[in-house]
Amino acid sequence: MAKAAIVILAGNESHSDYGRLANALEAAKEFAENDDDELELIFDGAGTQWIPELEDEESDYHELYQAVRDEAAVCDFCSGAFGVEDAVADSGLVTLDEYDGHPSIRSLVDDDYEIITF
Repeated sequence: MAKAAIVILAGNESHSDYGRLANALEAAKEFAENDDDELELIFDGAGTQWIPELEDEESDYHELYQAVRDEAAVCDFCSGAFGVEDAVADSGLVTLDEYDGHPSIRSLVDDDYEIITF
């Protein structure tokens, strides 16, 4: 059994950012497909900007996102800081604010998750 926390920090401004998103979602999908694994998928920092695009059925990444959406959560503070809090609220995704408005990475480490950032 593996425990992975995949944290998407990359924004959506460059071609390489799209590559990081695709790789993060593919990695998350691999963990999600294994019933013995535990997965946390967290959109944090500039990564919160992906939510409006990924929720759009016309997005090239929508189908891949849908495969792991049930495992996804979003940083509460950063969704506001990056101007996507309404889209996040509309999506119904869980927001995380355990440590100063952000997800608690320490809690994940304490729970033996491997932290993988993109």
